[in-house]
Amino acid sequence: MRILHTSDWHVGKVLKGRSRVEEHIAVLAQVVEIARAEQPDLVIVAGDLYDTAAPSADATRVVTRALTALQRTGAQVVAIGGNHDNGPALDALRPWAEAAGVTLRGAVRDTPAEHVLTGTTRGGERWRLVALPFLSQRYAVRATEMYDLTAAEATQTYADHIARLIAKLSEDFTEPGVVNLLTAHLTVIGAAAGGGEREAHTVMGYAVPASVFPGSAHYVALGHLHRAQAVNGPCPVRYSGSPLAVDFGEEDNLPSVTIVDVTAEQSARIREVRIDRAVGLRTVRGTLAQLAELDPGEALLRVFVREAPRAGLREEVQELLPHALEVRIDPDMIPVPGSGTATAQRAGRSPRELFRDYLDTRGHAEDGVRELFDELYDEVSSAQ
Repeated sequence: MRILHTSDWHVGKVLKGRSRVEEHIAVLAQVVEIARAEQPDLVIVAGDLYDTAAPSADATRVVTRALTALQRTGAQVVAIGGNHDNGPALDALRPWAEAAGVTLRGAVRDTPAEHVLTGTTRGGERWRLVALPFLSQRYAVRATEMYDLTAAEATQTYADHIARLIAKLSEDFTEPGVVNLLTAHLTVIGAAAGGGEREAHTVMGYAVPASVFPGSAHYVALGHLHRAQAVNGPCPVRYSGSPLAVDFGEEDNLPSVTIVDVTAEQSARIREVRIDRAVGLRTVRGTLAQLAELDPGEALLRVFVREAPRAGLREEVQELLPHALEVRIDPDMIPVPGSGTATAQRAGRSPRELFRDYLDTRGHAEDGVRELFDELYDEVSSAQ
């Protein structure tokens, strides 16, 4: 059978105030084109369909249309909830999904069979898929209790709970003649983060060893980390990565989807298919003169400007580089407080004097800034 594995769409993402909905439409259209060309039997979307737990109407339209278009390629489509998704809200879409021929699993439910999916390919190959949405620490404890496993001990780790859940859900992976698959949204120890995930859910407390996956699995399709990569484990384990760079921390990632060919008797053969429809992200550094020489094309920019801080500098940079979404002073250009003029003492100093000393320590020398402060101070003083 053939599998198309994708994850971490993050539809609804706004980058420094810029909506990326048009990019998402283009990127997901390319994913659908790849599905038409590759003709997978199964499409797995391993979580984080949305960027927020309260997606906009536009984001919902983009996701539901993409899932429907993937199903219309002839593939069976399974999508799970990630940490950015609202699991119960995804489950509320299940009546629509079932009518559209799409399988959604937003949150862990109290029946193990809900998360063990089975099917048969057009060629007659049988498959079984364990679909495990993202679980926070407290819900991992509740899930193990729901499945009548050993009572959760207070000292047990998140990895313990996940391992027990997966062991319970994959009990039937020993059946011969079936392709055994697992999809989950989590962090595996040793994998490269990729730059765009919320650190609260990628710290070690939420990480699990690859040993939680059963050796009898033919392929494990993971979501959560945005860099496409294989993970060493007892079976083939892989992150497909995000199909576009979600933020500037991911500008060096190579967005792709993963194609997997596997049978019950043969090892998985894995390859990447690149996604190139999104606008590029790029970080640039330099003085105004150096920035003026750049030709970044249509790339969205994060700029570290090597000039002393002053009023209007951001506007000057954005005039040179209209696609600059973020402008920062290069850290090397920011004076260290106390390295030059001594830090002003507050006692006996007027607000005007303190503000001028602050500007001096930060490298601001323009009289215009001081005059604006004087005007503001006079207005506030008069009002009082």
